[in-house]
Amino acid sequence: MNVSVAPTSVGLSQARPISIAVLAMGGQGGGVLVDWIVALAERRGWFAQSTSVPGVAQRTGATIYYIEMIAPDPSRPGRSPVLSLMPAPGKVDIVIGAELMEAGRAMLRGLVSPDRTLLIGSSHRSLAVVEKTAPGDGTADAAQVYDAANVAANRFIAFDMAEIADATGSVVSSVLFGALAGSGALPFAVEDFEATIRAAGVGVDASLRAFTAGRERAIATLKQDPKIKPAAKPPLAKRFPTLAPIGHAGYDALVARAQRLPVESHGIVAAGLRRVVDFQDVAYGSEYLDRLEAMPRDAIGLLQAFAKYLAVAMAYDDVIRVADLKTRAGRFDRVRREVRAGDDQVLAVTEFFHPRIEEMAGMLPRRLGERLERSEWIARLIDRGRKLRTTAPSAFLLLYCIAGLRRFRRGSLRHAREMRHLDDWAQRVGKFASGDIALATAVCEARRLVGGYSDTQSRGESKFDKVMRASERLAGRPDAAEWVQRLTKVALKDADGTGLDGALRTVETLFEDA
Repeated sequence: MNVSVAPTSVGLSQARPISIAVLAMGGQGGGVLVDWIVALAERRGWFAQSTSVPGVAQRTGATIYYIEMIAPDPSRPGRSPVLSLMPAPGKVDIVIGAELMEAGRAMLRGLVSPDRTLLIGSSHRSLAVVEKTAPGDGTADAAQVYDAANVAANRFIAFDMAEIADATGSVVSSVLFGALAGSGALPFAVEDFEATIRAAGVGVDASLRAFTAGRERAIATLKQDPKIKPAAKPPLAKRFPTLAPIGHAGYDALVARAQRLPVESHGIVAAGLRRVVDFQDVAYGSEYLDRLEAMPRDAIGLLQAFAKYLAVAMAYDDVIRVADLKTRAGRFDRVRREVRAGDDQVLAVTEFFHPRIEEMAGMLPRRLGERLERSEWIARLIDRGRKLRTTAPSAFLLLYCIAGLRRFRRGSLRHAREMRHLDDWAQRVGKFASGDIALATAVCEARRLVGGYSDTQSRGESKFDKVMRASERLAGRPDAAEWVQRLTKVALKDADGTGLDGALRTVETLFEDA
């Protein structure tokens, strides 16, 4: 059957629309921002259309929203525009990134062009999965995004919009809307932007505060040097806590001991002491200082590195620690603030657990834990995923009781293994310190390979042990420290260990002619 359709009598506008691309992850209010922009245009009688392509998941892919808007042509009444559904590289007027790396991804997609694009981005970071799972510091370099944006964009506006959102009790999308108004890129008055927020009717007061702060900051940014640079981090020493008494007799006695160490180390020692005491108790903090006091005091770099990684090694992640952190009152307060739950709203928090037999056996006394590890049927019973709602009394009490096992931690299988491993490392550092401070420091810093728990901890420890064996082999060479640093960098970037094994084979070739 043939079907014929009569041609429409509606004409098409030939004027070029304003195109806007918004890149945001789930929870950042990208959809709200797009709705506001469309409503803003329609409020002034413009034609506007928005589309979106969602990412793979909330934290593995951003949603790309696309808006086209165009003013009606009074000389051609009755004509409707045809608006595009997707952004075209090099044809986007405004690009908005709700997070710094989203602005970077927009540039990689070709959406930002120096002849026409205004790039607006929040400079804060919501770390990607690959950044969080990387051993060591896997954070991407923000300076590269700034350098690229200053070249690729016609104009670039960037500042920490998440900080402003928190200060005003709103969300990033409100600040972005304010930055868009402050940029002057759209031919609408500030009153139109504010009326759009009011018309939405949700969180109006907080959204207006964030909008105003974002608009004022954008105006100030445009008046500054057109080449925007990332904000400088405060000096490392200023990010450490103060080594000072707190009014607790036992802890204050440790502080008095620590103050006898070189003053250059006080900041990192204060952070380490706080961490190990919080992990266990004051007596554990005394053990921390015992180990520090055994290090040479004239090698400040070594002392600082040892203070840092010793605290990390002593405050290892185990089931008891996880349970403790998940049942603290401060955590529930933080979660409530992050999701912006009101006092009259009920908050439910569900925890996802997948313990291995090693984690559960590690809480038990050494001999009993070793026997439990060899039981296959118990392993099958334990090794499965679980969901616990810690805002419910039963699940909370279960984790609270596990956290209470902290007083018995020193007698556990996991603690015995951790201390044996730590002692081997500390003795090696002390041995190398007597003849090669640089090598001792490199061995200290290699400790960052070990972290986390479960499979992550096992893989890291395996690579760390390989580097330690190589350090023994390299000891006595003038380039020993450089080789250990090189092996550590390879191991940090090497997921399956093949790269590290190749580097270790290279080390062995150094001794073939010896």
